[in-house]
Amino acid sequence: MSSKQTTLPSRSKAIRKRAGRLPRLSWVVAGIFVAGLLGWLLYRTPGAPTPRTGAEVAQAHPAGPPWRHGPADARFTLTLYADLECPFCKAYYPTLMAWIDAHPEASLRWHHLPLAMHDPEASRLARVAECAGEAQGHEAFFDAIAWLYQNTRGDGQGLPTDQAWPGLTTAMRTCLDSDRPAAIVRAQADEALRSGINATPTVRLDDGLTGKTLLLHGPVEGDALLSALDLVASPDRPDARSVGAADAAGTAVRGRRHGLAEAQ
Repeated sequence: MSSKQTTLPSRSKAIRKRAGRLPRLSWVVAGIFVAGLLGWLLYRTPGAPTPRTGAEVAQAHPAGPPWRHGPADARFTLTLYADLECPFCKAYYPTLMAWIDAHPEASLRWHHLPLAMHDPEASRLARVAECAGEAQGHEAFFDAIAWLYQNTRGDGQGLPTDQAWPGLTTAMRTCLDSDRPAAIVRAQADEALRSGINATPTVRLDDGLTGKTLLLHGPVEGDALLSALDLVASPDRPDARSVGAADAAGTAVRGRRHGLAEAQ
């Protein structure tokens, strides 16, 4: 008989040693499972909503126009009436977008308002943005707005002659060759003028809960925007449509802007 053969007593000891490890291992596995389950439950607790990516937020909006940026279920909607050749809009746009991104209770809606003093370039750039949105959705529309503001010379001069929108696709070409974008831009501009809005930038603030609205003229920023939100949210205040913007923000919020009066 070989001397390497395991004796019965030593084999019995090995079995008992392995058996002693099994309960400890099962407790470790159970502990990991319970910790994971508790973490998942805490993550799913009301008040800690699941974060959504930019693409998911965009998909939550109905197809545009109008084009929207921010949570689809935001209580407050800020409609920006803007002209893509307006230098004050160009300076205000990134500030307003950053403010929207920092305040999930609010979302932004774009409204075309190309001014006569800046046409035909203002309307041409608006058609480019409109077709970017039609081809690729909400995020693509606002990406186009940002690029156009960064690259246009402003005041009706349009893009440099050697520069064109880099995201031009077959779908966008088809859109630009149609009458759709021009009709949309023209309809939005006419709607703004019928509402008495004839200068850019102008922001209309809507509270989806109280139903109150407020027009803010010029590049209103920061604390003034928060004050405007408080005003339309207050059930004790009159309908904000009858309140001046300066009173709404508690500060002078009428800033520089382009409008029809400046062209006269």
